[in-house]
Amino acid sequence: MPEYEFVDVYVPRGLSRKETARLLTDHAEYGHWELDRLTLRLDGSRRVRLKRRIIRQIRATW
Repeated sequence: MPEYEFVDVYVPRGLSRKETARLLTDHAEYGHWELDRLTLRLDGSRRVRLKRRIIRQIRATW
């Protein structure tokens, strides 16, 4: 079963949808993150949880 690491990104309400999309695209493209959950809060801000898979190296024994 794969293991994941998570990061929470807080997006203030003053940030436009276009800027938010660019921010999340940068995280996805350069950090290999993918969207796990997006929560829209009552004040208009967003909390985005991103995840990426942890790749473990298997030690080769001779």
